[in-house]
Amino acid sequence: MKGGLARRLGLGGRGAVIAVPLFWLLVFFLVPFLVVAKISLSEALIAQPPFAPLAEWDGLRLMLLLNFENFAYLWQDPLYLRAYGFSILIAFIAAFASLLIGYPMAYAIARSPEPRRTILLMLVILPFWTSFLLRVYAWQGFLRSTGTVNGFLIWTGIIDAPIQMLQTNFAVLLGIVYMYLPFMILPLYANIVKLDESLLEASADLGARASVTFLRVTLPLTLPGIVAGFMLVFIPAIGEFVIPELLGGPDTLMIGRVLWNEFFANRDWPVAAAVAIAMLVAVVVPIMFMRTLGERLEAGR
Repeated sequence: MKGGLARRLGLGGRGAVIAVPLFWLLVFFLVPFLVVAKISLSEALIAQPPFAPLAEWDGLRLMLLLNFENFAYLWQDPLYLRAYGFSILIAFIAAFASLLIGYPMAYAIARSPEPRRTILLMLVILPFWTSFLLRVYAWQGFLRSTGTVNGFLIWTGIIDAPIQMLQTNFAVLLGIVYMYLPFMILPLYANIVKLDESLLEASADLGARASVTFLRVTLPLTLPGIVAGFMLVFIPAIGEFVIPELLGGPDTLMIGRVLWNEFFANRDWPVAAAVAIAMLVAVVVPIMFMRTLGERLEAGR
């Protein structure tokens, strides 16, 4: 019955498989995107909803009232440019730090015996079983002046007075790396575990040191996993709101906090929607670049 319906709709086997996820993307991504795009071209009003309609009838004509000043305002106010730049910088540093930490962990898991490998993967995924918000609040307890970290450092005599760690950019970076580290480890593990060990053995037989084998064999072959992990950390970190809000200070100006303030504090929905659209464009560009890079790396293997 389902096959007959798919044939009547002109869908082959592949089309029938992708129809449901494609429909899901259209309904839950494209439609909300169009709604936000519509609001970004509106004019702010002190009303409910707080934006003007895009079209109205003038007699027998339909008048379009498109307001592009919201996007121009983003370039005129340095606040938004600083927020975009700082968000990209924080996301890049966090993704790079996650790579430095996650690559050895993924390599160790991939080279572990099968029973131990399953346990180690479970430990990587285990934090997902706890609420994201609760884990961020836990870091507040670790990093505050009377928290666990400062208490341990004072107890060991490394410091004499508490260090200000909470409400700093360091705390934001630490929180992002901790929260998104599994997204770096898992694609790296999936890539490393598929490596042909005979290539490593051949490199050793030819007299290459372990460091040379890693740099000239292992690392190039795992570049697709590196690109995938970097994307999975970098992209959500750009728009992060909860971590900067709870762990950052007043000067931690990330675009997620700017969006929140524009929507709920200033109630300037058109400007907030323009910020969201501009952020989406800023995210799509590195996505396309990294995807193209990943495809080229896969094709060159």
